[in-house]
Amino acid sequence: MNTGIYLSYSGLGANLLHLAYCHEVAKKHGPVTIITLCKNLKEALADDPLIENVFYLDKFTKKFFDIFKLSKILKKFNFENLLIFYPSLRIYLAAKISGIKNVYSYKFYEKKNLHLIRSAKSFTEKTLNIKNSPTETKFYIKKERLEKIKSEIKNDYFKIVLGVGSSGPTTRWGSKNFSNLVNSLNKTGKYFFLILCGPNEKEIEYEITSNLENDNFMTLSDKKIYDVLPYLCASDMYVGNDSFGSHVISQSGKKSIVFLLDAPKAYTDYSKNYFRLVPHGYNIENITHGTNADPNLISVERVIETINKLKIS
Repeated sequence: MNTGIYLSYSGLGANLLHLAYCHEVAKKHGPVTIITLCKNLKEALADDPLIENVFYLDKFTKKFFDIFKLSKILKKFNFENLLIFYPSLRIYLAAKISGIKNVYSYKFYEKKNLHLIRSAKSFTEKTLNIKNSPTETKFYIKKERLEKIKSEIKNDYFKIVLGVGSSGPTTRWGSKNFSNLVNSLNKTGKYFFLILCGPNEKEIEYEITSNLENDNFMTLSDKKIYDVLPYLCASDMYVGNDSFGSHVISQSGKKSIVFLLDAPKAYTDYSKNYFRLVPHGYNIENITHGTNADPNLISVERVIETINKLKIS
């Protein structure tokens, strides 16, 4: 049965937090095709046996009058079922016009107060007629790719992925804080750090590495998403900004310490492996886009304390 899933999100992290629901659909209908606004999702899910294909939709995504153009694209997939994980009348009508037999969508009035996790979980349970749909799943990476990376990095060291990049400056903890964190941890134990940021964030990477006292680190900015993934899955912990790396690592069964400075907790509500740190004096329930909290209100000492606590748990 040819089944598609429409994810109307451009960020890789927002797409990956829907992975558990994609897997639930695939368990019922067979491997699924995902249509997404995220250009990197295909690379990220290349090893996933429950994902048949990922199609990047780079146009016809915003204007209401693009319905007919979008319907022509959807028609090419010959879907029998399409699950739209977003409240969009435009996408729903395009799917119906394309001739898809079974089209399921969020309620159209949900957009204003959309909670990504609760909405996706409820929608999956209702559409598949199941109870208690899991919010976490297994992130797939081929064993040979993982073993190759494990042979390259020091396995007797505690490996931490530092998520130093993010979607914007208001969500970043800051280069000085990261370099101070690394230098402080190196005085207390055997660590190896994998510095994660995008190719357009090399300045951040340099600001950190130029202030490190030891060379027990590796930078990942020059690698493609597909090549970065085994390094993330081979690590022991994530520490950093709210970025896609935290989703990969948390769904690999590892602890992820995430700084919430300007992002709602809804993005990380789904996994027991998440440990959220918010600025001193703030309530996690009140952190949202536009909070613009001072990153220095999350102290290096507090981060170290959290790392040490989770290492032995």
